[in-house]
Amino acid sequence: MASLYLAIGTAANRLQTLEVGLVNYLWPSLTLVMTIPILRSKARFTLIPGCLLGFGGVLLASAQFGGSWETFVWNLGSNWAPYMFAIVAAVCWALYSNLTRRWARDVESGAVPVFLLASGLVLVGLRFLFPERTEWTSQSMLELAYMAVFPTILAYAFWDAAMRKGNVTLVASLSYLTPLLSIIIGTLYLGVGTGWNLWAGCLLVIAGSITCKLSVKEDG
Repeated sequence: MASLYLAIGTAANRLQTLEVGLVNYLWPSLTLVMTIPILRSKARFTLIPGCLLGFGGVLLASAQFGGSWETFVWNLGSNWAPYMFAIVAAVCWALYSNLTRRWARDVESGAVPVFLLASGLVLVGLRFLFPERTEWTSQSMLELAYMAVFPTILAYAFWDAAMRKGNVTLVASLSYLTPLLSIIIGTLYLGVGTGWNLWAGCLLVIAGSITCKLSVKEDG
């Protein structure tokens, strides 16, 4: 969580913020790939094209914001730190998801409250290292409350339970829908018009998630 917020916070502009988000959304693919060495899952060769379909769909859907490979390469050379933080976040989340299944499968309750408290303390410490002006409004308070309850507390608690007790490959495969939903909500909230590539990316994301689900079989 700290790496993800550092990635977003150090992005130079809105376009790079979207690119950093895309890099972080490698975690569903990484989660499925890591089930093979960590959970001894069996995979077909179609796992690779499934991962590529899912990530390609995210790239295509985000192309509607005006990004290009030339801009991406230029941003990577001039400000590489956000991409590094995003990759670290993706790898850590994929590892956490699989190791939770391996080490805490029979545990009744997870350690999400402890991890969230630790993450909050780390972020508070980082807050004092980056001078910035904070403005509190009624809208920002409502947005903060929403972020605290739904994408943080409930989402992490449900994900932790799914990793310990549920079908890992199914949940990880459906996670390809997360970046798609994020982009759709972003276009509505920010008032950005949608294009054909958003819906084409949607189809690729769904095709990739189905392919990945059919390509990996959890052992036991």
